[in-house]
Amino acid sequence: MSAHLSQSRVSSDPLLQPFQLKHLTLRNRILTTSHEPAYTEDGMPKDRYRLYHLERAKAGVAMVMTAGSASVSRDSPPAFGNIYAWKDEVVGWMKRLADDCHEAGAAVMIQLTHLGYRTRWDKADWLPMLGAGPAREPAHRHMPKVIEDWDIDRVIGNFADAAERMQAAGLDGVELEVYGHLLDQMFSPLTNRLDAPWGGNFDNRIRFVMEVMDACRKRVGPDFLVGMRYVADEIQPGGISADDGVEMARRFRDAGYIDFVNVIRGRIHTDPAMTDIIPVQGMKSAPHLDFAGRIRAELGMPTFHASRIPDVPTARHAVASGALDMVGMTRAHMADPHIVQKIAEGREDEIRPCVGATYCLDRIYLGSMALCIHNASTGREAEQPHRIAKADTRKTVVVVGAGPAGLEAARVAAERGHRVVVFEAADQPGGQIRLIARTRRRSEMIGIVDWRMAQCEALGVEFRFNTWAEASDVLAEKPDAVIVATGGLPQTEILSAGNDLVVSTWDILSGDAKPGQNVLIFDDSGDHGALQAAQLLAEAGATVEIMTPDRTFSPEVMGMNLVPYMRALQDKPVTFTVTYRLEAVERDGNLLKAKVGSDYVQLDPATREGFDVARERRVDQVVVNAGTLPLDDIYFELKPLSENLGAVDYEALVEGRAQTGGKGPEGFRLYRIGDAVEARNIHAAIYDALRLVRQI
Repeated sequence: MSAHLSQSRVSSDPLLQPFQLKHLTLRNRILTTSHEPAYTEDGMPKDRYRLYHLERAKAGVAMVMTAGSASVSRDSPPAFGNIYAWKDEVVGWMKRLADDCHEAGAAVMIQLTHLGYRTRWDKADWLPMLGAGPAREPAHRHMPKVIEDWDIDRVIGNFADAAERMQAAGLDGVELEVYGHLLDQMFSPLTNRLDAPWGGNFDNRIRFVMEVMDACRKRVGPDFLVGMRYVADEIQPGGISADDGVEMARRFRDAGYIDFVNVIRGRIHTDPAMTDIIPVQGMKSAPHLDFAGRIRAELGMPTFHASRIPDVPTARHAVASGALDMVGMTRAHMADPHIVQKIAEGREDEIRPCVGATYCLDRIYLGSMALCIHNASTGREAEQPHRIAKADTRKTVVVVGAGPAGLEAARVAAERGHRVVVFEAADQPGGQIRLIARTRRRSEMIGIVDWRMAQCEALGVEFRFNTWAEASDVLAEKPDAVIVATGGLPQTEILSAGNDLVVSTWDILSGDAKPGQNVLIFDDSGDHGALQAAQLLAEAGATVEIMTPDRTFSPEVMGMNLVPYMRALQDKPVTFTVTYRLEAVERDGNLLKAKVGSDYVQLDPATREGFDVARERRVDQVVVNAGTLPLDDIYFELKPLSENLGAVDYEALVEGRAQTGGKGPEGFRLYRIGDAVEARNIHAAIYDALRLVRQI
């Protein structure tokens, strides 16, 4: 692309216009808003954390907003990998991050908070949690200590100390977290149960936030940016109203405390409430954008906002319409950190899409680090760089299977410069993802397939659809490496009797089995399959029972993704039964009789008998969700013919070294990945392919 064309695009695209935030010039209108990927080590943002943000800074994002949020006090222990902003040690780590991102041209800020009751007492130092009242916070299930005067004085000082540390680290500013955490808990009439002077009327409830702002501003002076990400409307009776939100920000603005607002609408105290703030796939994009625009219009202040703005056209509209000054594309940058660079280079069609799976956030709320469902380099920038290096020697790589694992293997091999041939038995790519995406709410998942197909086609990958590959087909290509990515097939042979009388969730989702009217779903897998099938059945008019031997239903479907299912099912005749196991099925006239037992029966060692919990269900359809078994015939057919006999050097795999050696005949190396090995998930399949094939 010529410099003239590039400059023309920069000058005309609303997203690529610079923005003046007080004394700071931001190079465009896109930022990654504060979020906690949980990459900290000992509460510090070390190399994994730094490299994650640096990747986005190098690719052109205007500002990286770190932490979601950094904790200012010892009695605000990390709920999801939070940075310890209360430790002096943090200054050095944040300085390194800030210096690197500044060198790449991005501004750097951090969000500061006291979590209040949005954490647990049994973390870190086992100190009491603070609350503006005695009510239990649903998400973390404990009763807080009601904040005292000495707590208030201490926490105000902690905020100022943390802001000073961030200024010493060379950051451009701080953002105070005023939604869901202590600052918001003190302001919201739904949570503040204090007497005057800290509770009661508007002036009393805002006092704590005002004093925190005042202390921070006095400590850092006028040339360090201070803003707030705040709830401008709780959308709940008796809560913060939109008028309250405008007045709150107006007071901070007029006092000279803040330089920008980052607008939130809603609450985060429960999974459903949080999902309305941070929508997942199948929910409306940019649901609060117009509201954020109203706040900007009424305040006349620099306004930031992020809430499911997953694609460039939506982001471009947010800025061009005047709703926002800076648009947050945070989950989108987890899927593709190079969005801004691709916009500037006219390569928008190459952006890896955020499919709204929210695997990232669901993981951190379970105490794990954030990962993108289909970009396995995110969070692994050191060991799995986003850019694929060319191989020294061009080879022929044959991939069997065009599901997520096979397509990723083909893409990476082609990026390496290899000749790639893909065999696929179906007439279309996608494997299980194509089945998942048949459900309207999860239709965005097909983006995982479509993006990889576009990449593969641009790189010259050869596809052989409608081909059930035999060993002879593979060997005819004279491969140097063969990747078996054939996935798995549903496991239904799990009962003591009647396995031939059940259908799988795949049968329901594909339409191969007609929905029954009174259906028992036995869920021994705990993933999306049972709920997706239940929704399809219920919407077809069936009465449905979902039964699981686990202590909770659908344990692999994490909090935010559970919300749309519950909203779709709770107004229909769907029930959930936990701690019971389907044991057998037999015919009973025109119906099926399902025999049910329990793993919790304690057997007498002598008689091998226990208390009787045997129950029966009479239904017209039994659906089983029990994972998949590998479809691996071709792997075992090729295994004795391969150099490595199918073996994988795990040490080399994990350390990022090429696979070498082997005791088989000279010729080709053989590997299998994804569900062709064992039933896991989409991310695991893609990660298998990425780290193995990038060394071929």
